[in-house]
Amino acid sequence: MIVCSCNVLSDHDVRAAVTAASDTPRTAKQVYGCLGCSAECGRCARTIKQIMSEALTGALTEALTESVAACSTACCSGCPHSHAHEAAHPGEAAIAADSHVHAAVIA
Repeated sequence: MIVCSCNVLSDHDVRAAVTAASDTPRTAKQVYGCLGCSAECGRCARTIKQIMSEALTGALTEALTESVAACSTACCSGCPHSHAHEAAHPGEAAIAADSHVHAAVIA
């Protein structure tokens, strides 16, 4: 969808500028700068701010989801989630500890 008819910017262009920029633009003016243009009439500024908010919220949600998924599949002993895993699967910790003892005795 075209968001800015003066500069022919689509919502996809705005989302790409927000999510791909190493220094995340915080204002509509900064988004225009990332896209190599400037505001003309200004009617699209409110829509660009809304798209920016949605894109940043989506990126944050995705990052948090990946973080939690990675943590739950590969917890370490210092992670607070590991205690929940041990409580749910108490035998696995004993088996892991037992295999470390056997490996030490064999070596």
